[in-house]
Amino acid sequence: MSHSDREKWDTRYRDGAYAARTHPSALLEEWMPKLVTDTAVPRAIDLACGLGRNSLYLARQGWRVIAVDISTVALESLAAQASAEELPIDCVQMDLENGQPWPKLIGAGSLSDLAIMMRYTNLPLIERLRDLLKPGGYLLAEAHRITDADVAGPRGKRFRVAPGQLRAAANGYELIDYREGIVKDPDGRRSDLAQMLVRRPMTPAAG
Repeated sequence: MSHSDREKWDTRYRDGAYAARTHPSALLEEWMPKLVTDTAVPRAIDLACGLGRNSLYLARQGWRVIAVDISTVALESLAAQASAEELPIDCVQMDLENGQPWPKLIGAGSLSDLAIMMRYTNLPLIERLRDLLKPGGYLLAEAHRITDADVAGPRGKRFRVAPGQLRAAANGYELIDYREGIVKDPDGRRSDLAQMLVRRPMTPAAG
C-alpha cells in the first residue's frame, strides 16, 4: 500500500467505518474451542486487524495478541479499548504489502500459537507467516471470493481470491479444514468466502 492508501484507511476509520461491527469472526468463534496449545498464555497475531474486533475477542479469551494494521487511527482506537479493559494487546503499525521485515515485536519475540488473517487478501503473506508460528501453530484465514453474486465486500478482483486460490497459497502447511461458499454474517450480510484452518507442521518436510 502507498501513503495514500494509509490515509484512505485512516479517513475511513475516522469517519466511523466498521464501528458497528463489534462481533468477532464467526469462523474464529467456531474454531477457538478446538485449538490445541500447551502455552499457559497463548500468543496470537491478528493481521490487518482494523478496529480489532477479533483481537479483542482473543484477548478476552485469555490470549496475548499482537494486532497489526496500516491505519494508525484504527490502532489508536483498539489500543484505547484494550487499555480500558486491561487486555494484553500490543498494536503494531505496518504496511503488510511492501515486503518490509517484521518489526522487532513480531519477529524477535516468542513464536505464536495462532495467526489470523480475516477478509484481507495478501496471498504471499501466508508463506511468510509460517516462520512466525510455533511448530503446530495455526493459521486461520478468510478471504472474499471472486463472484458475480450480490454479496458484501470489495468490488475489485484484486481484493478477492479465485476458487481454490487460498488453499493453494498454504503450500507447506498441514490442512485442517477448507471450505468455500456464501455465508451469512451475524449482522445479516451475505459474503462469498474462502475459509481455511491450517497449521505449521510439527517437523520440517523432508527435502
